[in-house]
Amino acid sequence: MGAPPAISESQGYGTQLLALVGRSGAQLVRSPSALHRAEAVRLLRRQALWLSAIGIVLIVALMFGFDATEIAMMPPRKSPELWPVQILTDFGKDEYVLALIGAVALVMALAFPLMHGAARTRLLRMGVSVEFLFLAVLVPVLATDVIKRAVGRGRPFVGGSADPFNFLPFHGAEPYFSFVSAHAVTAFALALGVSAIWPRWRIAMFIYAGAIALSRLVLLAHHPSDVVGGAVVGLLGAFGMRYWFAARQLGFTIEEDGKIVAR
Repeated sequence: MGAPPAISESQGYGTQLLALVGRSGAQLVRSPSALHRAEAVRLLRRQALWLSAIGIVLIVALMFGFDATEIAMMPPRKSPELWPVQILTDFGKDEYVLALIGAVALVMALAFPLMHGAARTRLLRMGVSVEFLFLAVLVPVLATDVIKRAVGRGRPFVGGSADPFNFLPFHGAEPYFSFVSAHAVTAFALALGVSAIWPRWRIAMFIYAGAIALSRLVLLAHHPSDVVGGAVVGLLGAFGMRYWFAARQLGFTIEEDGKIVAR
């Protein structure tokens, strides 16, 4: 929904809708045009390097020093008293989050031809934000599926013991999709995406992400290192999509020092 407000209001409903979709797609794949892109790339590389390094250290430390201990402390899987946690964890399910954002984008697109003047411009601006949120979650989620299949880490107690080193790479079965946590990927990507657009929501969104990650541990769906890995993948994906939008001057501006801020 990032189309410029050059679509004539005198055109028919269907014509405007098709023009909106076409121009939105074109803007997402056009050549970068923002100033200070080089500074932003250097800053992004530093952020990605530090985040990856810290993540790797934590993942290794947890695998060797805490994963088995933590999952042994959790209540048995599917315990009746865990129903509130089961409800909570669904708020981080990628299908639900992407469906909700996609539904908002669809409603906004369908409303666009009916809007006029300043309201139409505001809707377009908000549409760019919704596009960003959708892709900031979708891209790392797609990467997660590849990682899960390649790594093939067994979920807690798959095989009968609390073995954090139970790996069957490229096995392709769901019980071996433990690393990384898709819920953590989704929650942290969404938290960073929302925070990038509306900074005042940063604390609330990262509390949400932390709660989702904790729910995966309580439900014995993942090891602690899995959720840390998921957080890293989600944050890296959202960082990357923020730069992608900023480089095309969509919803974000790149300052002289390379910092990316919402317009």
